[in-house]
Amino acid sequence: MEVVASAPGKVLIAGGYLVLERPNAGLVLSTTARFYAVVRPLRDSLPADAWAWAWTDVKVTSPQLSREATYKLSLNKTTLQLTSSRESTNPFVEQAIQFSVAAAKATIIDKERKDVVDKLLLQGLNITIIGCNDFYSYRKQIEARGLPLTPEVLLSLPPFSSITFNSEVANGTMTGEKCKPEVAKTGLGSSAAMTTSVVAVLLHYLGAVNLSCPGQSSGDNTTRRELDLVHSIAQSAHCIAQGKIGSGFDVSAAVYGSQRYVRFSPEILSSSQATGGTFLPDVVSDIVTQRWDHENKQFSLPPLMTLLLGEPGTGGSSTPSMVGSVKRWQKSDPEKCKDTWSKLAFANSALENQLRILKGLSENHREAYESVVLSCSHLTYEKWTEVATNQHQELIIKSLLAARDACLEIRLHMREMGIAAGVPIEPDSQTRLLDATMNMEGVLLAGVPGAGGFDAVFSVTLGDASNAVANAWSSAGVLPLLVREDCRGVSLEDADPRTREVSAAVSSIQIN
Repeated sequence: MEVVASAPGKVLIAGGYLVLERPNAGLVLSTTARFYAVVRPLRDSLPADAWAWAWTDVKVTSPQLSREATYKLSLNKTTLQLTSSRESTNPFVEQAIQFSVAAAKATIIDKERKDVVDKLLLQGLNITIIGCNDFYSYRKQIEARGLPLTPEVLLSLPPFSSITFNSEVANGTMTGEKCKPEVAKTGLGSSAAMTTSVVAVLLHYLGAVNLSCPGQSSGDNTTRRELDLVHSIAQSAHCIAQGKIGSGFDVSAAVYGSQRYVRFSPEILSSSQATGGTFLPDVVSDIVTQRWDHENKQFSLPPLMTLLLGEPGTGGSSTPSMVGSVKRWQKSDPEKCKDTWSKLAFANSALENQLRILKGLSENHREAYESVVLSCSHLTYEKWTEVATNQHQELIIKSLLAARDACLEIRLHMREMGIAAGVPIEPDSQTRLLDATMNMEGVLLAGVPGAGGFDAVFSVTLGDASNAVANAWSSAGVLPLLVREDCRGVSLEDADPRTREVSAAVSSIQIN
């Protein structure tokens, strides 16, 4: 028996910093970059005395990192005890395992199903975790080999490639000491996607949820309840692992997919933060019975629009450090902060509204929408109004230009906030790049995702204009990534993706 689940990475295109506080919303897109978790039993059969065991075995393998760790799992307390590891362990994976097993035990009441859970646990858990290349930065290897910074070079890398470590001093020299070598990432929320994939695969494997409904929609009540359980457990495990209660938009996107997100009240997870000395199944029982007050309203880009991400390669930024600086500014100048956040919230809402209007227009006036968008994809924004030949087309262009204006407003106030807080939310180098991008043919939006900084840039283009943007970014020393929007959230997979890649390669050889 083998179960495979996946969860996507994210891009926050609007709502940076504001999403930390209710009732502010963030627009978050889930992506084609996915983490996969595979679980199978360690033992096919059990010895006669197995039912008397107090502990079972867990093995976690991360092939891309060449890491393997083995644990003993307490069947009563559902806590892990490390028995061997060649490298440092991953707290996100450990918490995901502990919380998922505790959740299965807490939510499954039927005696027969409880016996099934106990048998599956006694057989041991063999967990393999892999992430798409898009989560990791391969820029240094590409540059070291003298190859161009193009999507085609990224596409030539083997799927689920080995990951290099960033041994540079992280975030300057705050203490004068070198930090532990860290994996170089692209800012797609790898820890949230990984945590969610592990939680989902274990909850399904143990029978606490059923994620096998084909074409599942988070609007279906049954599916919604099961996704809500995945969400509450993944949020809890993720918060414990990172040592703080964040906004949670990255985990929410990993579970539900693209959405308009309003965070949950931090008090909901107060019990999970006090797990020291507390019986974990009791903590989890409290978490799953809480009334979660987060909001995730379905949202995605309108048709014929493409999300494009770029990696500038200018050093990277520390999101916690930047958030800390903004919070200090918030306390030192509350009036200015309130004014800036109010303007940002208005601009964020305007962008969301215009994108929703465009989606509606694409459904109600499909031919007019397609004609306008494809025509505008070959023109700079100043010439878009020349395309309209009827009232419907005028409405579409009006919304396109209004969305563009809202994006410019967001960027303006994000820059103002960065200057006031003393952090490079949109650094000058990014501003020049983004201005040039927004002036290209067929570009609707461009900005810095999430908390901003040097990590990444994004654009939303019309029609096939993304190819020209990718070429321009490559020429400017920005590596265009392969990732695109995929509005799906957590999913059950039919096989280990590495098996699919091998099968595809074999089929290709046979055809050729």
